[in-house]
Amino acid sequence: MSSHQCLNCHQDLSSNYCANCGQKSSTHRYSLVHFFEHDFVHGIWHVDKGILFTLKELFTRPGHSIREYVLGKRANYFNFFTLIVLTIGLSSILAHYSGVKISDLMPESTKEMMNSMEEFMSKYPKAVLLMLIPVYSIFSFLWFRKAGYNYSEHLVLNAYRAAGELIIGLSFNLIAIFYKDAAGLLFIYYFIFTVINTSYSIWFYYQFFSESGYSKLSLFLRSLMVPFSYILISLLIGFVLGIIKSITS
Repeated sequence: MSSHQCLNCHQDLSSNYCANCGQKSSTHRYSLVHFFEHDFVHGIWHVDKGILFTLKELFTRPGHSIREYVLGKRANYFNFFTLIVLTIGLSSILAHYSGVKISDLMPESTKEMMNSMEEFMSKYPKAVLLMLIPVYSIFSFLWFRKAGYNYSEHLVLNAYRAAGELIIGLSFNLIAIFYKDAAGLLFIYYFIFTVINTSYSIWFYYQFFSESGYSKLSLFLRSLMVPFSYILISLLIGFVLGIIKSITS
């Protein structure tokens, strides 16, 4: 595509804004400078239009829509950082009314067996999800390195994936307001944050990289291996920390 065409609607550009859709003519591919100077700062100080459109896209065609976003069609989308902040804020409000903390739901025998990493993850699941964006970006970059996206673009796609998972996680807070059985809530929590979120991640990656030249089988396996790479490494780290804890205690 010519650099003089709008990345959002492909119309010829003649000014600083596209005459057809209004997107800036300076819209370009992501870089680390663009990621931090524009999206991070802009996401803190501005609330953009398009939140309902972005939510619809995240749960009807997540990978396809964010691929289009990364490649330049950004005029209608809500900023990912602002979306994450708003979702965490709403989750905190709901958690206040539910009065439920995941760490409090776990049996004492389980708490005693937990190492420090597992304990932190149980106490601060949303913070962990945010901190995992760079980690997941490394895995998606490695498993889909032939797709041609740079690491900054993987940060963006995984930020939107994390936003989708945070929004799914709101359902737990809503359920916890009305349902108080500890064992049932613990099961619902792990079902949401393992089965549902892992399935969402696989769906997200499968769609995003569906036009990158991979066969359907390879695409599915690679999409599966991104979250499972994290799970395997977490289990390995947890195993090592458990051994160290047992030796030093």
